[in-house]
Amino acid sequence: MGLKEDLKALGEEAKKLIEIAKDIEELNDIRVGYLGKKGKLKSILKTLGKLPPAERKEIGMLANRIKEELEEAIKEKTELLKKISLEEELKKEKIDISLPGSWIESGSSHPVVSTLIEISQIFISMGFSIAEGPEVEKERYNFDMLNIPPDHPARDMQDTFFLNNGDILRTHTSPVQIRTMLKQKPPIAVIAPGRVYRKDADPTHSPMFHQIEGLLVDRNVTFRDLKGILKIFLESIFGKETRIRFRPSYFPFTEPSAEVDIGCTVCGGKGCRVCKGTGWLEILGCGMVDPEVFKAVDIDPEEYTGFAFGLGIERIAMLKYRITDIRLLFTGDMRFNKQFKGIR
Repeated sequence: MGLKEDLKALGEEAKKLIEIAKDIEELNDIRVGYLGKKGKLKSILKTLGKLPPAERKEIGMLANRIKEELEEAIKEKTELLKKISLEEELKKEKIDISLPGSWIESGSSHPVVSTLIEISQIFISMGFSIAEGPEVEKERYNFDMLNIPPDHPARDMQDTFFLNNGDILRTHTSPVQIRTMLKQKPPIAVIAPGRVYRKDADPTHSPMFHQIEGLLVDRNVTFRDLKGILKIFLESIFGKETRIRFRPSYFPFTEPSAEVDIGCTVCGGKGCRVCKGTGWLEILGCGMVDPEVFKAVDIDPEEYTGFAFGLGIERIAMLKYRITDIRLLFTGDMRFNKQFKGIR
């Protein structure tokens, strides 16, 4: 058999192997075995130098044609095998859309978040806007300009977190009121929600908690306006039947000042462990803005009056949802959070 016949036989042999190849790996072995540098086609072509020039040209053209045919056959077979592989994979991953879907459990709003949103929306509906400020605060804004002197117990190291640079973690959101009055002249109606920090930790207190404070400043603002606003707020949160009372109190930045109580949400005012038998629960502090605070922010107390109030979001949430331990709000336990699914 001559070289020409050897080449033709080699080509037919390779084509049959390509045709019956079952996967890409087997096809690659065929390519290397016949067309590689050490493949069978190269071995035959090494003998071309022994042939006469005319025959050498003819054999060379035949070898190139066979090589191109094999490369094309390998390409077509590769595409076919890939298509078959894809079809098999799709069959395995086929989804029956008539079957019931997999249950994906939805999340739930945290009671503190839900309470904060609800409170904010109530005051926004009454014309208040939201103001924000930094959590790392200057003593000047947190204490001095709120008429809290250096020897006041609120400045005690046991209550306040002091930083190395002299700043503090704000103990209330009242500094936002100061910053607002420094930037904006009356009329002012803002609420300031946010995180605050105090050195306190027990079933009803946390070293980090959320407060929301309100401020309204304008001409002829009275204590009656304050009582009306808070009555609307508390009845919106706890219901129209909620009993409300104001008790005289003291805050350095308001005068006169008051504590606001509501009828116990646990016992309905009959007296229980939560309200310590009184039938009442302290809910927030409030009062008319002290003239000294107005002077600190360059607002004329002879021309303007105003009121301020502050409350803890966690306390409202605990009363609203009857949570007995504030620490449950910060555990991140999904079993606890699931109880409030759908509340907002």
